[in-house]
Amino acid sequence: MITQSYLTDLTYKINGACIEVHKHLGPGLLESVYHEALKMEFDLRNISYKSEFQITAIYKGKKLNCDFKCDFWIEDIIVLEIKSVKIFDDIHRAKLMNYMGLLKSPKGILINFNVKNIFYEGQETFVNQYYEQLL
Repeated sequence: MITQSYLTDLTYKINGACIEVHKHLGPGLLESVYHEALKMEFDLRNISYKSEFQITAIYKGKKLNCDFKCDFWIEDIIVLEIKSVKIFDDIHRAKLMNYMGLLKSPKGILINFNVKNIFYEGQETFVNQYYEQLL
């Protein structure tokens, strides 16, 4: 059973993997480099994920022919979006929240690898109504 406590523990593991990648690669690289390194780190840590996960969007009961993909769908429960930008923009947050809604995901994490310290300045975590329904 998925609980808020379980999601907190998984979030800690995901952030740890991101920090490890950042520790070895540092800031300033393309997002695709961090993406590939993070896949390796998740494998090393036995964290189940889907990379570039296709998201289905429904409009008025019909499936849209769109190409929505989240960077990572962790254990079919947490959306992880990674960036390598100067600062997060509201559109990054909105995109993550939309992915969370489409996937009915209770938690999402936004990571920016283009910072000095991911823990203090490069990560934001979001929850929604699905999170509130968990114990």
